[in-house]
Amino acid sequence: MLILDTMIDTVQVVLLFVIVILTALLVAVGIQVFFVLKDLRTTIGRANKILDNAESITESVSEPMSFISGLILSTKSLNVLSKLFHGKKRG
Repeated sequence: MLILDTMIDTVQVVLLFVIVILTALLVAVGIQVFFVLKDLRTTIGRANKILDNAESITESVSEPMSFISGLILSTKSLNVLSKLFHGKKRG
């Protein structure tokens, strides 16, 4: 029976050692996950700022382009109207 008691004690010590090691590893992994998520939050914030800047740049470019497009369409319309009126006067 003495051998059996010693073997059970050895198994219990090994299991306790494994549990302590696994607990320490899980705590370390949890801390690393926390830091990764913190860095991810910072990265997403920076990406959001970049997208906001890109949006403001595209808006600042699109407004003059729409104005120029409207101006060109107005000029074409006035040209067509001018040709219609001048064509009727000659005829």
